[in-house]
Amino acid sequence: MINPISTSLSGMMAASKKLSISAENIVNADSVGSTDPQSPNQAYQAQTTLNKSIGDGTGVETVALKRTPSFIQSFEPDSPFANSEGMVNAPNVNLDEDLINTKIAEQAYKANVATMGAGLQMHNALIDALNHKS
Repeated sequence: MINPISTSLSGMMAASKKLSISAENIVNADSVGSTDPQSPNQAYQAQTTLNKSIGDGTGVETVALKRTPSFIQSFEPDSPFANSEGMVNAPNVNLDEDLINTKIAEQAYKANVATMGAGLQMHNALIDALNHKS
């Protein structure tokens, strides 16, 4: 039997991770770094997420993956990290995608909370039925 409470909990944790990664991308969207791959001053590396089913099908997990390409070149000649042509690396953040992901994560979290509540109600009804039977 699938435990709705643990399944919902895994969905809530997956939604939280998706939200956290999107929030990090949004916050760091304007950071820049050197175009030199050997420099310690690299731009933030944006991430994306992938939801995967847990082995036995009783839950889900969110896996963080680096976006490809990690950086896009941007013209910012006043940046201390700019090369001789005024180019810097900027994180490959898609604000539209990340804003939508925050809404998806919010709705997934709410749905899993509702599912957990229904699972608890079923559990309590079963306990009450067993207590009345004794």
